[in-house]
Amino acid sequence: MLDVSIRGESIKLGQFLKLASLVATGGEAKELIEQGQVTVNGEVVTQRGATLALGDVICVTDTCVRVAAEDEDDDYFDEATADDDFDPEKWRNL
Repeated sequence: MLDVSIRGESIKLGQFLKLASLVATGGEAKELIEQGQVTVNGEVVTQRGATLALGDVICVTDTCVRVAAEDEDDDYFDEATADDDFDPEKWRNL
């Protein structure tokens, strides 16, 4: 089973499905949840805004992932707040 790390101690079900790449869009998440194809800890959940906690196991059809805490050693890069002189246009056509 794959662990998917989140920041904080909880996350909404619809957000987590996208984060875990179980769905491509929020609309797809909404559809699967409404159709009863998503389980949390073995129980069908039909609320997209259901709150997940660390350790919860989410399954979509036969693919399951677990909500895990973010590893403090993980290097997180946020392009929007990066403070460097990297110019993506310079490297785009290499």
